[in-house]
Amino acid sequence: MELRQLRYFLTAVEHKSLGRAALELGIGTSALSQQISKLESELCTRLLSRTSTGVVLTSAGIAFEHHARLTLRQAENAVQAAQRERMSGYVSVGLPPTTASVLALPLIDAMRERYPDIQLHLVEMLSGYLANQLNARQLDLAVLFQADTGKRWHVRPLLDERLFVITSPRLAGAPVGETVRLSELGQLPLVLPSQQHGLRTTLMATFERSGIEPNIVMEIDGLALLMQTVRGGYAATIQPGAAAARSGESGLSVVQIEDAHVTRRNLLVTLSEDELSPAALAARVVIVDVARELVRQGKWPGASLYEPPEA
Repeated sequence: MELRQLRYFLTAVEHKSLGRAALELGIGTSALSQQISKLESELCTRLLSRTSTGVVLTSAGIAFEHHARLTLRQAENAVQAAQRERMSGYVSVGLPPTTASVLALPLIDAMRERYPDIQLHLVEMLSGYLANQLNARQLDLAVLFQADTGKRWHVRPLLDERLFVITSPRLAGAPVGETVRLSELGQLPLVLPSQQHGLRTTLMATFERSGIEPNIVMEIDGLALLMQTVRGGYAATIQPGAAAARSGESGLSVVQIEDAHVTRRNLLVTLSEDELSPAALAARVVIVDVARELVRQGKWPGASLYEPPEA
């Protein structure tokens, strides 16, 4: 049974004529008659008696009319309630610069489409600062690369990114070819973010695991300035695929680190469940959906969806 069939039936009752009812509804008389017949077939009873002058209610139709009107009224009330209570509010989301370069605009589009009444506040800064803002309750959600297990955070792994060496062609000792082993990078001068940031922590753990002491000559906590330093030929850097894709377009050399364990995990970190507003909960779902779709479509360079380990 469909709501439109109820509406068609009630319009025919009001006009006592299929022809006049069809005219008001803007459909053909035969189409109206077919829909009412389908309704009667489903109910296994006649609702209307056709006469030479129009239609009249049968005894079953009289009983059905009251409930049909009530059902339509309840459906209209449900629509109005949904429109009045359409998801609204405010949510603040923190994204590291490389992640923002891929995720930010698709996230804005998806939020505007799904939840146009939610005000989205995006903050772009290095992950260490994002973690501090999350702790200070200045952010509802953030994409981080490490999570403090001592905090009352909700943590969900999103995806893993391959890492790339980015250099100026003028830099002495720059790797050549499409891939390079981590063991070949011990003497390469590097510029990296400082210790409080997720990428640096990931890289130091990776170098230590491989028994390599990296040659870090500078620390810069700002992606734009860091990349300008690389372009100037002062040092190389190591970045995920999103930054590497843009760097390749600007004439820098981009070489993938082929070691399988050299990856960066993106974590979607939020405040505890009881601190999140409905708007923040909705945004969390959208971020996961958008990130997964970007990876599936090949629009997140060097990324693969997180696969939980088998039990």
